[in-house]
Amino acid sequence: MKKSLVIVESPSKAKTIHKFLGDKFTVKASVGHIRNLPENRLGVDIEGGFRPEYVTIKGKQKIIKELKSEAKKSGEIYIATDPDREGEAIAWHIAQEIGGTSKIHRALFNEVTQNAVQNAIKNSIPIDKLMVDAQQARRVLDRLVGYMVSPFLWKTIFKGSLSAGRVQSVALMLVCEREDKIQKFVQEEYWTIHVKLNTPDSDQLTAKLVKNNGKKVEIHDEKRAKELELGFKNETFQISNITKKKVNRNPLPPFITSSLQQEASTRLGFSPSRTMVIAQQLYEGLELGSDGSVGLITYMRTDSMRIGKEALEEIRSNIKNKFGGEYLPSKAREFKAKSKSKIQDAHECIRPTYFDKTPGDIKSFLTGDQLKLYTIIWNRTLASQMNPSVSNQTSVFINAGQNEFQAIGTELVFSGFLKVWQGAGNNDNDNEDDMTKIPPGLEERMILDLENSDLKQHFTKPPPRFSDSSLVKELEQLGIGRPSTYALIVSTLSSRKYVVKEKKKLIPTELGQMVKKIVYKGFPDTFDVNFTARMETELDQIASGKKNYFEVIEGFYKPFQENLDRVFSNIKSFKQEISEKAGFDCDLCGNDMIIKWGKNGKFYACSAFPDCKNTRQIETQEKQPEEKADFKCEKCGSDMIVRAGRYGDFYGCSNYPECKNIVKKDGKQKTPPEKAGFQCEKCGKDMVVRTGKRGKFYACSGFPKCRNIVNIKEGNDNSGEKTESEKAGFQCEKCSRDMIIRTGKHGKFYACSGYPECKNTQKFTEEKNLPVNQ
Repeated sequence: MKKSLVIVESPSKAKTIHKFLGDKFTVKASVGHIRNLPENRLGVDIEGGFRPEYVTIKGKQKIIKELKSEAKKSGEIYIATDPDREGEAIAWHIAQEIGGTSKIHRALFNEVTQNAVQNAIKNSIPIDKLMVDAQQARRVLDRLVGYMVSPFLWKTIFKGSLSAGRVQSVALMLVCEREDKIQKFVQEEYWTIHVKLNTPDSDQLTAKLVKNNGKKVEIHDEKRAKELELGFKNETFQISNITKKKVNRNPLPPFITSSLQQEASTRLGFSPSRTMVIAQQLYEGLELGSDGSVGLITYMRTDSMRIGKEALEEIRSNIKNKFGGEYLPSKAREFKAKSKSKIQDAHECIRPTYFDKTPGDIKSFLTGDQLKLYTIIWNRTLASQMNPSVSNQTSVFINAGQNEFQAIGTELVFSGFLKVWQGAGNNDNDNEDDMTKIPPGLEERMILDLENSDLKQHFTKPPPRFSDSSLVKELEQLGIGRPSTYALIVSTLSSRKYVVKEKKKLIPTELGQMVKKIVYKGFPDTFDVNFTARMETELDQIASGKKNYFEVIEGFYKPFQENLDRVFSNIKSFKQEISEKAGFDCDLCGNDMIIKWGKNGKFYACSAFPDCKNTRQIETQEKQPEEKADFKCEKCGSDMIVRAGRYGDFYGCSNYPECKNIVKKDGKQKTPPEKAGFQCEKCGKDMVVRTGKRGKFYACSGFPKCRNIVNIKEGNDNSGEKTESEKAGFQCEKCSRDMIIRTGKHGKFYACSGYPECKNTQKFTEEKNLPVNQ
């Protein structure tokens, strides 16, 4: 009997799924997309109904050949790519390549678990052509805008790495408009007055002045603040009213793509792209010792807040067993999906797949970043199904003549979801800055003694700059982009040098401001926020069958092409309109000098170009003295100095060009590498301590000529003294040398001491002399 073939996207997922399906199935990976639009031309047949021209991605020929070969000798074929539009498009491309569509099925699952995978195979469906059309429409729209508007940028600024993405440009506009508001913001002064009062029992109470003569108090200067202070100094402070109420804070919903990116940015300092890479690893499967490869979370590109019935039962059982029945609501909590798309709501939220695998239980198998992200997903999921927290809120109103003061205090009486998720809930509207401790025994008409008053000057603040997380939140609220696009939108702005990050805030560069100015002036409708959001809705309508591919693309293209023809036909006047005058004349021909952009930044150029080609550098400031590093060049001993390059500042040898040694600058003061205390066994030079993505290791100081490295955990202690590797107690079955114990990212293993000549390894067992073949 022929085996069935299952095709997934990643090799790690293939390994996990094969474990679930057994030997009757062959599982292969496409390693993402196999076809794409061509890089060097438009690749869209506009006259032929906007039909895209797909080409095989470079390097994928070998994978396609292998998939075709496996498909020919297989019975049924199941394409189990990701359950979204991108995954559906990949499935369709694979089906087109391998042929035999009659025996090709689509297997959809939102979590990499045995039940989910087996059910997906059992309940397979045809490839959804509407979903494919929706993805193809997005791809074609992006290509039309990018390949047709970008040349307009090149003609008005300079030809280079500039691009005008359909959604990316709208995100840039949001960042630039926020910066404009900050620059135009006019700071206003205001004052607050607090008083410290003593009770008859010698307790203290702090209250804020809120009303004067029955009206809400507004204090704009120090003079008015002192007048008010003088007005209550000699008055009697008496409690007029005490109100008490219970305040419930509801938990936040479980994660969707955007909220996960926002929370990971705020709590963990992860960029959206970093968050998605780690989430992909957790989804596809990680090695958990004897359990093998295990998918730890559900699919991470989703707008749905829904939790499946079986998962809800596990969550509720977990809450009851771990925290007690008082933390469990009488019925499961439901959250309304933000997305109106039924296709997205067919997914679940981002949640753990196994609730018996707590972060603490599996932390030894995860990297630090994986553990951090898994932990917040775990905690947020549990918290979403727990009872609200309950606080007693007490408000004390105090009269002093014509003035009214207020003191607000809260006391947590039941932690609820806060037991696992510290942070504000949905019903948190209180001003935390005005909270104070309310002493016991207060009564209405009680007289309080004024101890002192505190007048504080404040200034209104401009709106904050966007961070990665707040920009993603803004895009989501405006309906721009979808779960699979958020991370790419944000990272593209940085990679194009349209924005820079300072203290985790996004600041538009001069280039970014110029690009925004040009694209929005030339194409106000195409890059309008509401128009872009409306296009997202139309893409959803293609996926649901309410609109077809051609009418959506044609409806966009006709006015877009008219706009394009207009700006290109008036390119000269457009450039003059946006050009900035330098404020002096050309010293060759007398015409105005203007500011232009080139690949190296701004410069002065004659407005009569090309008749006059006079240019001049813009001197922003006097040349600063070279900044020296506090370490010497490890190659020649000369001073290292700070230099500027296309990718930012770096340390370079002052003896350049004789010595071309450079060292990356990470924003912290660079120090010489720490010596390991022993020499390289290959070339005899000093070994030094380096830091890589998996932690510290010993490396030869002769790098890059000598690339010898030694794992600190394997053969050395932390003092730098080289120690003998622990022998395993048996010989290598391939070369008869001693086997030794080493440590890798998944724990200990046996390795041949003859490495690298012999690369034999075996799984580690606590019982010596009983290796398990790897």
